[in-house]
Amino acid sequence: MSTDGNKKQFWKRNTAKVPGSIQHVYGAQHPPFDPLLHANLIKAGNKPQMTPGGKPKKATTFQEFESITSDAWEVGDDDDELLAMAAQNLNTEVVMETANKVIENHSKQQEKQRQDDADASELEDREEEAHEEEVEEQWEEGEELTPEVSFACEPSPLSDGRLVKSLSEAPIGSPKDASLHRQQSLPHRPTIPMVARIADQNTSGTPAMTEREASRLDKFKQVLAGPNTDLEELRKLSWSGIPRQVRPITWKLLSGYLPANTERRESTLQRKRQEYFGFIEQYYDSRNDEHHQDTYRQIRIDIPRMSPECLMLQPMVTEIHIDIPRTNPLIPLFQQASVQEIFERILFIWAIRHPASGYVQGINDLVTPFFVVYVFEYIKEEVENFDVSSLQEAALRNIEADSFWCMSKLLDGIQDNYTFAQPGIQRKVKALEELVSRIDETVHVHMQQYEVEYLQFAFRWMNNLLMRELPLRCTIRLWDTYQAEPEGFSHFHLYVCAAFLVRWRKEILDERDFQGLMILLQNLPTMHWGNEEVSVLLAEAYRLKFAFADAPNHYKR
Repeated sequence: MSTDGNKKQFWKRNTAKVPGSIQHVYGAQHPPFDPLLHANLIKAGNKPQMTPGGKPKKATTFQEFESITSDAWEVGDDDDELLAMAAQNLNTEVVMETANKVIENHSKQQEKQRQDDADASELEDREEEAHEEEVEEQWEEGEELTPEVSFACEPSPLSDGRLVKSLSEAPIGSPKDASLHRQQSLPHRPTIPMVARIADQNTSGTPAMTEREASRLDKFKQVLAGPNTDLEELRKLSWSGIPRQVRPITWKLLSGYLPANTERRESTLQRKRQEYFGFIEQYYDSRNDEHHQDTYRQIRIDIPRMSPECLMLQPMVTEIHIDIPRTNPLIPLFQQASVQEIFERILFIWAIRHPASGYVQGINDLVTPFFVVYVFEYIKEEVENFDVSSLQEAALRNIEADSFWCMSKLLDGIQDNYTFAQPGIQRKVKALEELVSRIDETVHVHMQQYEVEYLQFAFRWMNNLLMRELPLRCTIRLWDTYQAEPEGFSHFHLYVCAAFLVRWRKEILDERDFQGLMILLQNLPTMHWGNEEVSVLLAEAYRLKFAFADAPNHYKR
């Protein structure tokens, strides 16, 4: 292994660029690098710069941010050696114990708060029961109810006479009041399983579609039936969501994969599918070559980490293989060997054909919505537990090729997110910070007060297009609108992220320390979200876009 003195930043090394080479992703690696567990890997020259006052210098640029964080990003020619060292020194029990302690401490604080809320609620129930008994006694004695007693049965004026629609509209008072508001104001929603029902909520386990849904489906079919599809009209219809039955063809048209002319579609599909499998024959056998083995290694690591039991460090597993299992680790569909092999081929071929970026962790997530949607072309049941190997080989080949080309079309518009130093993500995170500072200064100042940097949580929002924050069913609905919006993935996504952050305003302001804020922002409670919540989010994002997109100076101070 080279000495620390001879080690350079990876972007300064004079190494030849290899097509499809792996690019390290800032902030996307998990589990996080822990100095306590990796003490032998920390370099003496990597200590944060100190100010004259003795306090660590606050990072003001991305380069400074990189320099004061984990040196795991500097791993270069000695990748395998460092990984092997880490594997030898990592004790899984210690890792889990440390993580559990952090979560346990935070949970104890939350549990104490809930207990206080429960005690307050119980006390109020007892007072109410005593009050009712007193009223009954007065009735028995023939006494008339006083105005004071009669009003005791009316709703208390918790919100100045207004009906509290959501917790965010309720006055911010004591935690006890907040708990009572939550119990009284939030509607009871049907429980949606965390991973079940990938398809539209309105077509999963519910009765036949409503009259409105049937009418919308008819409109889609009319637009798609013409000899030349009116793409502008199709975009207008798609903005509010696409029916499951016509989503595959609609996505292919809106992404530019298929032509608007009906007669040319079949020949285009055949040509593009043959072209993709030509790439497989030409390049895939080279995945174990010296120039490509790092790329394939990362892919293989990411794909198997889709399985929870594979989240441990496995240094001998080769790089695209790493990311595939990370993709939706709780959905059985993505644990199937045939599905993981499809993802490996798609990601490896894309990396080889895009040497400017190569494979970057997080790109594996972007395949999944296309794959799931195109599987629906061939099945009617729910997909999460469907055995993909039961499909005919021709159908599987079509799904694979179509997913590859549509993912490529998407990435063509946001490739600067994944090139060297990831300038696209840096710009978007900065723009998000400026936008939030104008639309909700209270939230912005609150995060500044506890030294929460936007890059620490919003990097993943940009890198993975919110796929790690939302259930897959919500991601698919979100992408209906992204496909319909001009520059939906590259431009409109910024406003969706801003609306998404402000959506949790009440919860953010309730947290009073850095740890609590980071745990919240990295584990936002969207498990039970459906089409309704996504539609509200998109409407708010469109409002922000309408106000700021054509006047960017309006959100600059």
